[in-house]
Amino acid sequence: MEAYRDQYATIFKNGNGVKVLAISTDAVDVQQSWAAEKSFPVTFLSDAAAVTGGLYDVKFPAVNFLKRVVFVIGPDGRIAHIMRPFRELSAEAYTELGEAVKKASGGG
Repeated sequence: MEAYRDQYATIFKNGNGVKVLAISTDAVDVQQSWAAEKSFPVTFLSDAAAVTGGLYDVKFPAVNFLKRVVFVIGPDGRIAHIMRPFRELSAEAYTELGEAVKKASGGG
């Protein structure tokens, strides 16, 4: 999440109509304190029971933990791009994400 925060201005043009939602099985209070401490510019959602994770096939089968997958949703509400798995330590992943966000928002 630190990489998202550090590249937010570049990838998401400081928001510019793009909303980033991070979904985790962590409890709301854990996420809130962590997000405030780290100054994240994204919205965190709790999926403690991994219901949403199951619907989007991002839940590990044997544990209550979600895989790192990025869905880029276009202005029409449809999934425009999926990065499965998301390689958060790879600079190329952020380049790909930036291009997907730009394309989904009609910029290329």
